[in-house]
Amino acid sequence: MTDWPVDLAGVTETVVATLGPNDRWNHAALGLHAPEEPGEPATATTWGNTRTRRNFRRQGGGYVQFVDDPVAFADAALSIRETDDPVLDGAVTAWARVDAEQTGSGDDEGTRVEHWALSPVETAVVREAPFRANRGFYAVVEATVAVSRLDVDAYDTAALRERLRYFESVVETAGGPRERAAIERVREYADDDW
Repeated sequence: MTDWPVDLAGVTETVVATLGPNDRWNHAALGLHAPEEPGEPATATTWGNTRTRRNFRRQGGGYVQFVDDPVAFADAALSIRETDDPVLDGAVTAWARVDAEQTGSGDDEGTRVEHWALSPVETAVVREAPFRANRGFYAVVEATVAVSRLDVDAYDTAALRERLRYFESVVETAGGPRERAAIERVREYADDDW
């Protein structure tokens, strides 16, 4: 097994590209759970009948991308984004072509979940840049999670809207221009007045 191009810890938020039946690459957000032991695959869960789940089943893998552009992340997380190439131009710092093996499935409060083991078979570092912690970027990531749960019965919509207002305020005080553009995209995709 090839090593990941970045150190994984906890849950690393990524954008995964999977090849659809239309021969276009679908980009979606995917949380990668770091392996418990060195040499083991990372794991991920797909929720519902998503393109990612269907494409993993059909193709057996895809491209995991480590992005540093909050707009690219928000677009992948909350819209249908398809491209001719698997790697997003200009938004990716590293990528890994992975094999995806289903390791289990089940039901979580009425939503079908499938668990996957992801093993890198080819990797690349596109650009090396010093790490910068920007609270606005992380607030955008959390806002995409909250928006994805707005219409799920298991979650309290009022509490999610309160979270969204908080994340928006974090972006306004701690984010830069790309984070502000991303939170506007999140608001548009939500089609919801929080």
